[in-house]
Amino acid sequence: MTRINTNVASLIGRNTLGRSNASLNEALTRLSTGLRINTGKDDPAGLIASENLRSDITSIRKAISNTDRANQVIATADSALGQVSSLLNDIRGLVTESANAGALSEEQISANQLQVDSSLEALNRIAQTTTFQGRKLLDGSLDFITNSTANFGRLSDLKIDQANLGASGVASVDINVTAAATKAQVNVANIPTSVTPVAATGVITFADEQLTASGSVSFSVAQRESTGTLTLTNGAIEITTTSDGAAAGAQGATGSGVDIVLVDNDDDSGNIATAVYDSGTNTITVNGDFNNAAAGNPGATVQEVADAIGAIQTVGSVNDFTIGTVTTGTGVTVGGDAGTDSNTLTGGLAASTTESIAITATAGADSNISITFIEQAGVGTTPAVSGNATDGYTIAVDSGNTETSVSDIATAIQSISEVATATTASTRSFNGSLDNTPAALTNLTGGRDAGDDVITVSATKSGPNLNRNLLFNTTNTNAGQIAVADDGTNITVSIDATSQYQLADIATAIGDQLGDFTAELTSTAGSGTYEADVTTDDTGPSTSNIAGGIASSGGLNKDAVIEIAGLSGAEVFNLKAGTNLNELINQVNLVSDATGVSATANGTTLELRSTEYGTNAFVDLKVVEEADGGVFKTAIGTGSRDAGEDVIATVNGIAATGNGNELSINTATLDLTANVEADYLGLIEFDITGGGALFQLGPDVVSNQQARLGVTSVNTARLGGVSGKLFQLGSGGSADLTADPNGAAKIVAEAIDQVTSLRGRLGAFQRTTLETNKNALNDTLVNLTEAESSIRDADFAVESAKLTRAQILVQSGTNVLGIANQNPQNVLALLR
Repeated sequence: MTRINTNVASLIGRNTLGRSNASLNEALTRLSTGLRINTGKDDPAGLIASENLRSDITSIRKAISNTDRANQVIATADSALGQVSSLLNDIRGLVTESANAGALSEEQISANQLQVDSSLEALNRIAQTTTFQGRKLLDGSLDFITNSTANFGRLSDLKIDQANLGASGVASVDINVTAAATKAQVNVANIPTSVTPVAATGVITFADEQLTASGSVSFSVAQRESTGTLTLTNGAIEITTTSDGAAAGAQGATGSGVDIVLVDNDDDSGNIATAVYDSGTNTITVNGDFNNAAAGNPGATVQEVADAIGAIQTVGSVNDFTIGTVTTGTGVTVGGDAGTDSNTLTGGLAASTTESIAITATAGADSNISITFIEQAGVGTTPAVSGNATDGYTIAVDSGNTETSVSDIATAIQSISEVATATTASTRSFNGSLDNTPAALTNLTGGRDAGDDVITVSATKSGPNLNRNLLFNTTNTNAGQIAVADDGTNITVSIDATSQYQLADIATAIGDQLGDFTAELTSTAGSGTYEADVTTDDTGPSTSNIAGGIASSGGLNKDAVIEIAGLSGAEVFNLKAGTNLNELINQVNLVSDATGVSATANGTTLELRSTEYGTNAFVDLKVVEEADGGVFKTAIGTGSRDAGEDVIATVNGIAATGNGNELSINTATLDLTANVEADYLGLIEFDITGGGALFQLGPDVVSNQQARLGVTSVNTARLGGVSGKLFQLGSGGSADLTADPNGAAKIVAEAIDQVTSLRGRLGAFQRTTLETNKNALNDTLVNLTEAESSIRDADFAVESAKLTRAQILVQSGTNVLGIANQNPQNVLALLR
């Protein structure tokens, strides 16, 4: 090479050295970072795969963290439920102990009740205080929310354990019940119809007539004084009878007042001779010179007439009359003829305490009313009536100087609806300013409704042998005594005719004096007494014979020993011939809680049914012992067994598992349990609109990598079942230890099953969902990490070899480049 402008060897060496340096730098970078891919250009496809794997790894790690957190939540709830179970077991022990009432005192049972109350409070407290990071777990806030659409009321005890609500947040549930659950049933036909024994009965009826209430009210009318004006030709004189004089209250000879008569004595003296009062005729007679006939003699004056009348004293020194105003002077004569100057004093009335009103009410007890009288201003002459039969009536009369006639007061009383008549013979009047208000008529009394008192006489044994004629008479000669005799045909009750008897005493005497009969006062609508000689109030008693006794017959034709078994247990019955169908039913039902079998009658057929529904419920009737031809062997041979059927239904088109009336389904999207109303067929629809505890268990936020778990409340209002709720065991509740220990035991058992089921469900979720999910995620994490590492991480062995090679290449390349750069200098040798 003798050219110097272009050193091709140097260019080649420089390029080679550059590539070697690049390889060296790449090896150094990978070895220093530990990554094979540090930039996108290192491996674009590998980078994409690596980043995707890294994203998956990050999500999986968070999913594992979520699973751990969910596990902690469930563990917290399970721990609290463990305490709930412990409390429920304590309560169950207390219930069982308290059921031993024959051996425990009331104080011991009360102490047990206090423990139960305390445990119930603790259960409610646990339900409210069990929290995780501020979220309550057992108060029902994590339960699912439902919205009914069709026939939702046909479901009970709905428990939604898990549900996938999807992106919409709503899950529709359609339950189609195609076959209802049934009870097991065994029939025993043709049990001979039994005749129920009947004891003979008869009655003695005492009828009371309807009576009318009555009463009266009396008025005390004060004395009224006659008053008037004696009018003369030349004057007038006002005259009033004196209240304590002989003319006090005088009404006059004709009942209209006091008559005043002037008699001229023809003596022309001009004087008054005499002035006297005749109480027999209520007449004042004044004798004097009145005709002014004497010449030069003017006659008696008006004032002289007034003075003469005012001075009349019939008895003692009391003036009979009081003179009022005299309208002329002392010198004015009477004038005129004496016969024309007579007059009358009117308005006088004697004092009275006998002005009365007789009142008769309408018939019956409702007419026993009260009437009160009051004085009231402004009433006027017509009395005012107010009030009612319950609170009493009030009659108001005027309190002022107004005259109200007694007859008007009677009319006011008669206007009351419960009053038939109110009559008075009085012509007097009541004056509020002068007379005292009449006393209150406390009650119209004596009213009574018609009614019967009935004594029922019953035989103590059934059958016709105690049928008797029942007789009642008043021939007993012993006053106040009651004699009862039974001669085998007649029962005779005798009292005397004059004594009053309490009917309860007659009934007692019948029962005491007859060994095979009892007597009871079975109707008390009457007075409760009887007196033979009182015909206005009581009528003679009527009797109906003691009859209708019937002896028992029919029933089982032979003795039998049978065993009845059911879901709850078995019981042996030792039955005697003649046991009727009702007695047999009563015996079976008496222990139905112990056997799980109940009995009813359908005509002459005994129907034995399981108390529960479904295939687990059964009725097994075995004939242990019975002679040939007996009812049971004829009907079922040596025995018969039957089982019930479970409900058949689909939930959202998927066949549900039936257990009696309970159906359940457990799929990837829905896990629920519910009880269907007995005998119901058809569609039930509702929506799950929210609720539940949502756990993100997978790396992708999609519904199939989530679990929504429902956690019901465990407070005392929610724990329990068909027998009742746990709060009913509290003091005063319908199932406390003294009220119903049997019911309390059932409620506690159902509550324990409920809590146990919840704990089991949460435990299954932990074990089968959370733990397996975490294990799977851990395995996936390992594999993804390994895959990501294989793509992105550097292989130190490979990279170390590449580093060594690159180092050697760089060193050799550097040396070679130096040699190549020196080659053009060889041309200088040619120029020497």
